[in-house]
Amino acid sequence: MPYSNAQIHAVVHAIEYMKKHLDEEITSEKLASLVGYSHHHFSRLFKEITGVSPRRYLSALRIESGKKILVDASSSSILKTMLLIGFRSMGTFSTKFKQFVGLSPKQFQVRTDDLYQFINRFEYQDKLEPIKGSPPVVSCHLEVPKSFKGLIFIGLFPRPMPDQKPIVGTAITHNQTDCVFSSVPLGTYYVLAAALPLISFHPKDYFLLDKSLRGKSDHSIEVTEMTETEVSVSLRDPLPYDPPILINLPQLLFEKEKNKAN
Repeated sequence: MPYSNAQIHAVVHAIEYMKKHLDEEITSEKLASLVGYSHHHFSRLFKEITGVSPRRYLSALRIESGKKILVDASSSSILKTMLLIGFRSMGTFSTKFKQFVGLSPKQFQVRTDDLYQFINRFEYQDKLEPIKGSPPVVSCHLEVPKSFKGLIFIGLFPRPMPDQKPIVGTAITHNQTDCVFSSVPLGTYYVLAAALPLISFHPKDYFLLDKSLRGKSDHSIEVTEMTETEVSVSLRDPLPYDPPILINLPQLLFEKEKNKAN
C-alpha cells in the first residue's frame, strides 16, 4: 500500500533519532512518542515501511556503526567500539556481530584488508546462461542501471533485510542479469540484491554499503516442493528507510570461490 509523506517522514525521523543516540537506551515506546504515534500504530507502520521491527532495525544500526568504527580505525579496541554503539556486554556484542556480519568483530577487523585485495583481484567471468535444476526453483531477473559496472550479490533471505547468510545465494556480474536457484529449501523468503563496484580504491566501499545499489522482491516467496517461480528485482539507490546491509559480501564471495576450488 502507498504511504503518505507524513508517515514516511515519521519513520525516517525515528531512524535518524536512533542513529544519533545509539549509545542510549531506546524503546519503541520512546520512538512512538517522539513522532506522535501510539506504540501499536508506530510499530506496525515502521515494520510495514522498513520490513523489520524498530528493535531489529536498531540492532542493525548498532552493528553497522560498529563496522564503520572497526573499518575506519584499525587500532580501535573492540571494547571501545562496543560501548560507543550501545552494547554493555562483550558477549552480546560479539554474538550479534557474528550473527549479522558473518565474522566476529576481531575477524572482521583482521580480514578487511585481505578481502579488499581479493575483491579488487577478482576475475570477472563472461556471461553464463543460468541452468535450471530440479524443483523447487526460483528464477531471478535483475534490472541493472546501464552505468553500473561490478558485482551483484543476490540471494534468498528469511527477512527483507540481509542480516545473515542467504539460504541460497550467488554473485554475478553486471552483464549477467539472470540467475536460477534450484533445490531451494522449503520456506518463505525475500529475494534481496546488493551491488559492489568493479574496482574501488576505498575499502569502505566493499564493507560499508549504505550507498550501494540494492533491490528486493515486492513480496515474499513461499517455496513449496513443486515451486517454479520467476522474480524480477530492480537495483536502485538506497532509500532513507532501507535497513542496513550487514552481511560481509566479500567474505561470502571468498567462501564461494574457496568451495568451488575444493
